[in-house]
Amino acid sequence: MELYSRLFQYVKKYWFRMVVGTSFALVVSSTKGLTAWAVKPALDEIFLKGDKTKLILLPIGILLLFGVQGMARYLQNYLMKHVALKVVMEIRRDLYNHIQSLSLSFFHKIPCGALMSRITNDVKILSSVASDIIPDFLRQIFTLFSLIAVLFYQDWQLAIIAVFILPFVGIMMNSFGKKIKKISKKSLENSASLNSVLQESFSGIKIVKAFVMEEYEKKRFQKVNKRNFDISMKGVRVNEISSPLMEFLGAIAGAFILWYGGFRVINGYSTPGTFFSFLAALALLYDPLRKLTKMNNQIQKAMAGAERVFELMDTMPEIKESESPIHIDSFKEKIEFENVSFMYNKKDGLVLKNINFSIKKGEIVAIVGPSGVGKSTLVDLIPRFYDPTEGKILIDGIDISEVSLSSLRSMIGIVTQETFLFNDTIANNIAYGRQNAAMEEVIEAAKLAYAHDFISAFPDGYDTVIGERGVRLSGGEKQRISIARAILKNPDILILDEATSALDSESEKMVQKALENLMKERTTFVIAHRLSTIVHADRIIVLSDGTIAEIGRHEELLKKKGIYSKLYEIQFRSAEESQKLVTH
Repeated sequence: MELYSRLFQYVKKYWFRMVVGTSFALVVSSTKGLTAWAVKPALDEIFLKGDKTKLILLPIGILLLFGVQGMARYLQNYLMKHVALKVVMEIRRDLYNHIQSLSLSFFHKIPCGALMSRITNDVKILSSVASDIIPDFLRQIFTLFSLIAVLFYQDWQLAIIAVFILPFVGIMMNSFGKKIKKISKKSLENSASLNSVLQESFSGIKIVKAFVMEEYEKKRFQKVNKRNFDISMKGVRVNEISSPLMEFLGAIAGAFILWYGGFRVINGYSTPGTFFSFLAALALLYDPLRKLTKMNNQIQKAMAGAERVFELMDTMPEIKESESPIHIDSFKEKIEFENVSFMYNKKDGLVLKNINFSIKKGEIVAIVGPSGVGKSTLVDLIPRFYDPTEGKILIDGIDISEVSLSSLRSMIGIVTQETFLFNDTIANNIAYGRQNAAMEEVIEAAKLAYAHDFISAFPDGYDTVIGERGVRLSGGEKQRISIARAILKNPDILILDEATSALDSESEKMVQKALENLMKERTTFVIAHRLSTIVHADRIIVLSDGTIAEIGRHEELLKKKGIYSKLYEIQFRSAEESQKLVTH
């Protein structure tokens, strides 16, 4: 009942349209009852007594009846489908908005394809049922009651026999409905897996082809596809057996009524008109019963989808704002890490252990160390993508957990190794963080990022649509667009996470120049694989096994002959050997 209650919260604001739509459904249902009732006067008055006046009125009455029925059906469908589609639109909007509010860790747990399936497939099932099934469901319910009323009006004894099967119908509908809901939930879960496989194989198509893994991907897809078929066939078996069973129950009741009713007419206890009117109502009765059984199965499918949708809506973000968040526009003095430790989960243990350091406004701090020591994790704590397991991070003495997320993140610009660009124009990608920016500002940011020249070379310039993930651009060009985006945002704090590690030497030089423009007068955290790019940093923090092993300037750390010195020596020697190979 909780699911229905939550859906009702969306519907109740449209109560007036629902009431009017329901009224039209009552009109449609009443015409069905009138059709069955009219059989009695047609037989008894017209055909048995030869009333010519009623013979003329009957066709006119039928035309009026079906005219009213058609208009009422149209108005009911229009009003109720409008409400249904609005409700579905709002559920999809609320689901998407809620997903956007969830913490970064949530997106690491659930595949992108599975999330897309919830917003598309799960809500789509709800949409089809809401717009097509619900209006007809109400109409069939009212039709059922209007026809039952005709049955009791014409012959209450036969009516009792006819409705005797209804409790059995209800039990069957409930039983089949539960099975359908269970199967539908499995089907939706498998559809999510199917979407994930598709999303992965298409996103990584270059790797698939490079490693000649087309056949493997085909088999992987077919495995999930076959499982989807098997689950769907289970649903078909349950769904399709319900109607024949319903019809058989109806046939038992109908056969007995035909014998007993005929006996009553032959012996003068009832008129032919009354009996045939009863039979007409009975014949019409089994149509809504059959449809209601089918509709109940469809509704249970929708409830499986709704269950998954609301399950996702009930997921709470791990990163929460304080009840009275502090809004800050900039910071004036320093950022401090105080006894900061962090773990992703208890199983893997601490990734960062007792981190303590501070960075003054305008300083450049580089973070180095072997892969997997927690460099990216450390900087991810600053915009609160994650919260420390222990300790705290302060900006001007204020714990960032007390600062509103919007004001904290608006001060931070991020350029990462994996540049993400949207399937939009170059101008819109640069202005992504400042959509109200003037075109002159966009161009100036592109110039500072050394991107203006290659942008201008495109026929459409800044209006060039760059494709999904910027597929029309080279790695260096994408990175410079990303830097232009950060420049335009004009953040106080800058995070550069291996921003040049994936580039060739020529592209790296251009990007490094752009980064120098970006870092001017900004407080910057730099994670760099190439140590040559961070020799001028104000301080270098060396991480080892999740702790700060060394901290100091480039020259100081070289003199210590510690971890940094060894890393630098390895890279320098490697560079010299590469140079020798090139010259020979």
